[in-house]
Amino acid sequence: MRHQHRQLDRLGREESRLAPGASEEATVGRRVFAEGRGPVLTDLDGNRYLDFAAGTLTQSLGHTHPEVVQALTAQAGRLWNVHDTSTPDRARLLDTLARLLPEHLDTYALFSTGAEVVEAALRVVQSTAPPGRNRTGALRHGFHGKTLGARMLVHWDIGHQSFAGNSVLGYAPYCYRCPLGLEYPSCGIRCASLVRRHIADKPNTSALVFEPVLGAAGVIVPPPGYWEQIADACRANGVLLVADEVLTGGGRTGAFLASELFGVEADLVALSKGMANGFPFAVLAGRRDLLHDPAAATPGAYASTYASNPLGIAAARATLEVIERDRLIEQVGRLGELLGERLRALYGRFENIGQVRGLGLLWGVEFVTDRASRTPSPALARSVYARALDLGLRVALGGHMLRIAPPFTIEEALLDEGVGLLAKAIDGAVAQ
Repeated sequence: MRHQHRQLDRLGREESRLAPGASEEATVGRRVFAEGRGPVLTDLDGNRYLDFAAGTLTQSLGHTHPEVVQALTAQAGRLWNVHDTSTPDRARLLDTLARLLPEHLDTYALFSTGAEVVEAALRVVQSTAPPGRNRTGALRHGFHGKTLGARMLVHWDIGHQSFAGNSVLGYAPYCYRCPLGLEYPSCGIRCASLVRRHIADKPNTSALVFEPVLGAAGVIVPPPGYWEQIADACRANGVLLVADEVLTGGGRTGAFLASELFGVEADLVALSKGMANGFPFAVLAGRRDLLHDPAAATPGAYASTYASNPLGIAAARATLEVIERDRLIEQVGRLGELLGERLRALYGRFENIGQVRGLGLLWGVEFVTDRASRTPSPALARSVYARALDLGLRVALGGHMLRIAPPFTIEEALLDEGVGLLAKAIDGAVAQ
C-alpha cells in the first residue's frame, strides 16, 4: 500500500462531523483526492491513479479539461445565477443539443442533477397522460435517482415505508441471471414479451421509464430484439417512452444516446452526468408537442433554483463542443472495442469473473464465488477495488460488480496500463 498519512489524518478529522452513508467506493477506498488532470487523479499524499470511473461516470473529457476550465472561469467572472432566465450562451448550447440529438427531440429544459431531470420527465408524463392512464412502467434492477418519484418507479422502500406508487415493474434483460430460468436465444426474449403484456399493452399505462443499458445494476446490455419489441408495442398502444440516459447519454456507449443503438425513438430523454464534464447539469430533451403541451408547460413547470445556471451552461457548452469537434464519440467506439477485448481476456483468465459485458466505454465485470453456482461475491469485488486503488487504478464499485468507464480522451497505452493494473488486483484478491 502506498503512503496515506495526510489522507488518514484528514479522514479522521471528518468522521466526527460527517454523516455516514457515503458510497461504497468512498467507504472502502478511503482516499482524499486533491487534484485531477485528464485521466489521472492525485491524492493528498501525492499518489497517482488512473481514473477508470471518470469521476462517477461524469468526466467525459477527463478531469479539469482546459477548455471546460476556461469556459467556467470566464463565466465565473461574469455571472453565476439569476434564476431560470436567458443568458448569452444558452441559445448556443440549445443549438449544439439540436445538432447532437435525434431530430425529433427538438425541445429542451435545463436542470442540475439526474434525479431532478427524471422528476421533470415524470411531471410531463403525468400532466399529459389521458384520463385513465394512471400507471407508469419501469424495469426491475433499474435506477433513476434517490428522490421520491424516482424511488417510486422501482419500488425502492426506505425503512418501514413503501413507495410503490402507481409503478408497474417489468423484467430487465439480465440474461446472466434470468429470473425466468431461461437461456438466450432459445428463450425467444420472453422477458420482453412479458414487459409488453404487463406494461406496454395495458390501456392504463402512460409511460415506460427505462435505462437503455442498466448502469447501476452492473451494465446490463439488452440482447438484440429486446428493446425493438417493447418499443414497437409501446408506440402501438400510445405508451410514452422515457429514456433515462443520465449515465449513458452524451456519447459513452458509442452513440450520443444509447437508445439510438437499439433503435428506440424515445419521446422524452433525461441526460446529466457526462454532459458538463462533472459540473452539475442536466437536460430534459423531448418532442415539441409534449414539452409545449399547455398542461405540461404551466408557469414554473420547467423552472428550478439552478435551472439555466450560467455556470452549468458554460461547462456543458464547452464539453459538448469538444465532443462534437474532436469526433470523440467515434473514438469511444474504437476504444470501446479495444477495452472489451482486454476485459474479455481477463474473463478467460480468472474463473471468479462470472461475466464481462458492455459497449463503448461502459463495461461491467461481475464477480462470483464460482462460475457453476454464479453466486455473487461482493467481498471479492471489494478486495479487487481496494487492491486496484493501492496499485494506482480507480474503478467504480457496487456490490459484486465493478464498472469500468474511462474518459473519452484516454490514450490506448493508458487503457492497456489500466487493464494490466486491474489484472494484478484480481490476481492478488483471488490468491489471498
